[in-house]
Amino acid sequence: MTTSSTESVKGTRIMTTTANNTPVGIDTAEATDSPARLASSSPEVTRRQVLVGLGATAAVAATGMAMPVRGGGSVPAAEAAVISPHTQTQPGGRAPGIVVLVTLYGGNDGLDTVVPYSNSAYQSGRGSLAVAPDRVLPLDAEFGLHPSMTAFKKLWDDRKLAIVRGVGYPNPNRSHFRSMDIWQSAVPDRDEISGWLGRWQDATSSDPLRMLSLGASVPRALIGLKGGGGSALPNGQVALPGGKGITNAFVELGRGSAGAELGPWGARIGATVGNLVRVVDQLGPILKAGTKTAETASLEGGSSASGDSGSVLDSQLNDVATLIKGDAPTRVYSVSLGGFDTHANEGDQHARLLATVDGAIGRFLVSLANEPKASGVTLLVYSEFGRRVAANLSQGTDHGTAAPVFVIGPGVKGGFYGDAPSLTALDQGDLKFTTDFRSVYATILGGVLGVDPSVALIGTWAPLPLLR
Repeated sequence: MTTSSTESVKGTRIMTTTANNTPVGIDTAEATDSPARLASSSPEVTRRQVLVGLGATAAVAATGMAMPVRGGGSVPAAEAAVISPHTQTQPGGRAPGIVVLVTLYGGNDGLDTVVPYSNSAYQSGRGSLAVAPDRVLPLDAEFGLHPSMTAFKKLWDDRKLAIVRGVGYPNPNRSHFRSMDIWQSAVPDRDEISGWLGRWQDATSSDPLRMLSLGASVPRALIGLKGGGGSALPNGQVALPGGKGITNAFVELGRGSAGAELGPWGARIGATVGNLVRVVDQLGPILKAGTKTAETASLEGGSSASGDSGSVLDSQLNDVATLIKGDAPTRVYSVSLGGFDTHANEGDQHARLLATVDGAIGRFLVSLANEPKASGVTLLVYSEFGRRVAANLSQGTDHGTAAPVFVIGPGVKGGFYGDAPSLTALDQGDLKFTTDFRSVYATILGGVLGVDPSVALIGTWAPLPLLR
């Protein structure tokens, strides 16, 4: 459930998320028995009144919501994390770490990101759209990074960047929505509501602070089946509508069996709002005390990170860094950037997008350089599919299949993993995948989150040896 930042509740749009992550919104100015109407009619707002208002305006929220809030009040700590027998330590006996999931929406062009610059099939297929060999940032004699990715090149040189090549899944789907559902659910052969990280949460904890999506909604990857799921933290300072009376009433919703008198939906609403206030209570002060990452930061010993330091991705990662440095208990963060559906005029557009990703991640890692928790932070960067080998007539590229995935962090053993797909032995013009994405997830689940991958993945998937 999200609310707009406003001093008056009139006109506020209250958002909730259904079990399939579909947003539902009702304008409070038009809602019957809204929290605003209840607050104006009585100085003392009761728990039941707030529940009735929420029932009219937001039905039910399947996942918690996090946001800074005005007013006082606190909620008792939720039940302690219930760790399953599957929990284990990372390789070398280290404590489990932190995952930052970076989603590039639209289908990032993997061939112009990790460029096969010496391959004649790439140069002829892309024509004038191809990145010239003398412009790439060489990784070896065959592959190089796009020239916008200077921070990634430094990470490669420092052996902190693993590039998994040819990542995909059987019978690929070229629909943005279906392919992203497959990547986020980790179930390619049927529709699945829950996400791979949501199932990890189901198996290990019910704490709403364990997974945070930086943005307006919770992605499918963080949705669980048991109601624990992830929480969404919008950018900027967002306040609950109304004054202290409503704030305190919301606080009461998190206590005991709040809402039970209204049946199962009321109980769910009560639990959800209780999670909301608990997240606010613990994370709000951390974010308020945080400071913005310096825009001039550079990777130590290397060139400055590229890209616009004012991007949405920069803002999201700055909040993630603030929470990590503030000792937030979150284990999984989700951030994202859109715009990668480059069907036309790809050259300059893709260069700007890659510079944004490169700069945001570079600055994020710099901001954590001296933090004790930094050694346990691992970033996973992926998109729903790559692009076709041949350029189209609009100087762009169309939906493809396999593409590289990046795994980044101090605990990463840098280098290439997985075979590079052939650019000539194609499947209807598309690359054939060489690494199943579930092997990447198994690596993260076992090596970073410290659980048996079977708690979240169907079947057995061999992890990749890319973690120290």
